[in-house]
Amino acid sequence: MEVRHDWTVEEVQALFDKPFMDLVFEAQQVHRQYHDPNKVQVSTLLSIKTGACPEDCKYCPQSAHYRTDVDRERLLEVERVLDAAHKAKTSGATRFCMGAAWKNPKERDMPYLLEMVRGVKSMGLETCMTLGMITGAQANELADAGLDYYNHNLDTSPEFYGNIITTRTYQDRLDTLSHVREAGMKICSGGIIGMGESSRDRAGLLVELANLPTHPESVPINMLVKVKGTPLESVDDVDPFDFIRIIAVARIIMPKSAVRLSAGREDMNEQMQALCFMAGANSVFYGCKLLTTPNPGEDKDMQLFAKLGINRQEQAAKPDEVQAQELLGQVAERVAARPSKDDLFYDASV
Repeated sequence: MEVRHDWTVEEVQALFDKPFMDLVFEAQQVHRQYHDPNKVQVSTLLSIKTGACPEDCKYCPQSAHYRTDVDRERLLEVERVLDAAHKAKTSGATRFCMGAAWKNPKERDMPYLLEMVRGVKSMGLETCMTLGMITGAQANELADAGLDYYNHNLDTSPEFYGNIITTRTYQDRLDTLSHVREAGMKICSGGIIGMGESSRDRAGLLVELANLPTHPESVPINMLVKVKGTPLESVDDVDPFDFIRIIAVARIIMPKSAVRLSAGREDMNEQMQALCFMAGANSVFYGCKLLTTPNPGEDKDMQLFAKLGINRQEQAAKPDEVQAQELLGQVAERVAARPSKDDLFYDASV
């Protein structure tokens, strides 16, 4: 299977239209060519700033445009983020992802974000952030601090995008991905399935991702988690076989990428997840919550991995418990030395 960047929507739609067994078999063959079929990369996601986002994404309970049960919270203190990263590593995560509900980070936010990246990186974890749109200069700062991945999803096809979001354009998202790539970071970018889009829209999303100059190293595929108070709270459920199909097609057209099961796993039974792994998924988010939505607990994931004979990938270099605790102590000392606690813990939503 050659790596291509010239897919058409018609070609990808033809893959979606294949008999289910044929499609999954083809995807598994591609998967085995480029990946260990019994290895799954595990990431943990933490919301470092929750709620009051000015964007109007119709799927998002953190949007200030909708009345949901999500509370408005400030930017987390650096030491709290590093403590969460340490716990994630202890639980088996190899990548720690930090998400902020922003349209874009302000310059006053950058010193604290950079300190978070350096601290998590020092623990031997891969680092990832999702902060909304970023400039080229901000991308360079994050890269210099050691950020490995930047997440910025395209969400859906260009044609359907305007039905879901009006506060930023599709080109804005592509521009952010360009800034990330130019800064030398890896890209994490995918989409959400189940927002009322057509099969052609799903094909269009994957074409946009696969035709980037370099495929995203990580492609998260989210199944919509319907939240009361958002415009999509009553949309029809995704058929499980349709979801598995998009995993398979993503694997075929982006053969080297990690395809991640992300939001929506709480509503997937073990059999559906097993078929997703068969279709080429080889990364999951781990932990009881993804930003503000539920996720299967670590014990449940470990039980499933054991049944399937899946072993989690591990980072090569990991500092021991003492080193990790020393790092947390150093961070606490630096924070304590600052003139004002308010400089670190402020209302980042304004």
